[in-house]
Amino acid sequence: MRFQDLLAYRKGFELSMKLFNLSKSFPKEEAYSLTDQLRRSSRSVCANMAEAYRKRLYPKHFLSKLTDCDAENSETQT
Repeated sequence: MRFQDLLAYRKGFELSMKLFNLSKSFPKEEAYSLTDQLRRSSRSVCANMAEAYRKRLYPKHFLSKLTDCDAENSETQT
């Protein structure tokens, strides 16, 4: 199994792409603040999930990366 096959990864990636496309319609003055931060935090969820999957044999590191996913997800929601 690959991390790309995980339901959570697929949903996170899909949401990240939707947010990216939605952010294209944001005002130009937000390009270097809200738009940039939203794009980076939403992409980071999937990136951390991929890293967690690779570290799944090391429970503490795995949990740490999943905690990072949760933190980035919360940042995106905010």
